Amino acid sequence: MSTHIAFVLGTRPEIIKLAPVIRACNEGDVPYTVIHTGQHYSEKLDSVFFTDLHLPKPDYNLGVGSGTHGEQTGMMLAEIEQILFDEDPDIVLVQGDTNSALAGGIAAMKLDAQLGHVEAGLRSFDRDMPEELNRILVDHGADLLFPPTDDSAARLREEGIPAERVCVTGNTVVDAVLQNRDIAADQSTALLDLDVTAGEFALLTAHRPGNVDDPERFAQLLEGVNRYAELTNTTVLYPVHPRAEAKLEDFDMVVPEHIRCIEPLNFLDFLYLEDTASLVFTDSGGVQEETCILQTPCVTLRENTERPETLDVGSNVLTGPDPESIVINAFEMRTRDTDWDLPFGDGQAAARILQQCNVETPLTSEVRT
Repeated sequence: MSTHIAFVLGTRPEIIKLAPVIRACNEGDVPYTVIHTGQHYSEKLDSVFFTDLHLPKPDYNLGVGSGTHGEQTGMMLAEIEQILFDEDPDIVLVQGDTNSALAGGIAAMKLDAQLGHVEAGLRSFDRDMPEELNRILVDHGADLLFPPTDDSAARLREEGIPAERVCVTGNTVVDAVLQNRDIAADQSTALLDLDVTAGEFALLTAHRPGNVDDPERFAQLLEGVNRYAELTNTTVLYPVHPRAEAKLEDFDMVVPEHIRCIEPLNFLDFLYLEDTASLVFTDSGGVQEETCILQTPCVTLRENTERPETLDVGSNVLTGPDPESIVINAFEMRTRDTDWDLPFGDGQAAARILQQCNVETPLTSEVRT
């Protein structure tokens, strides 16, 4: 009897990073169920990615939307639990550190299904970040842990998680980027639509509560990026996340003149802009990984990161919101050699994950050999 897998996801990064695993299930005729919590409730931030990545529509869309962490997680948990009762999967896979991952994880822990955590073992060591608490809780409740690197696997073992539960698979973001990079280059018209030239613009993403919920910090962050843009005569494109857009309105803030706000982008357009930008400013963990794979220099607008591998190989640098620090680090990254080693695997993470789930597909056979 085939192993039945349930995927619980709810945000753009989860869709992107679980897409290679879902695609591998399709190719191997593996039965699966996709439960979309609706944590990202904007059409431009979630459901459009199913179309971009050529994935079937989710079997369930809970439409949970925004709320406090407790409200959001509690609503998800109640509905996911009932779906898992009805579907009776053998394995529940969650990804990363979101409230969707936490809710799916808790629901699976209480039932007969095994819980698998994709991208396990990441740590920022900042417990003020809700994501840090989510990833720790899911890791310690999971039956199968799929860390992307040897360092993240070692961290799990140091925390007392039995080694037999842990398998280093690489990061599925490599699978996703490699599968879609050429498609994006062929299909995206973003450069033409936005009237920018490859290598002559920078990209900004900023949406984390620690940055955009604090008006002083948010203003400093924007000022630092704007100073860099002015000094280098560079256009900075800022696809504004709905959370950041709401905060700009709440704080009555004006985005500085050298930062051009644009609508959120679909996956292929955003990937192509990451690939062709001269520099990327971000507070996103996923963007730190994607730019590393694409060999685009990255400046992370935070004091810590759960992706230290990007710092180790030289693709990324940390800076807080201080404008002077942002400018100094941006100039450093702008001149850095981009032939760094890729730390996140060989693009076969999805196959290794399914292999550990005792699922046989053509892909798992290739990895086994």
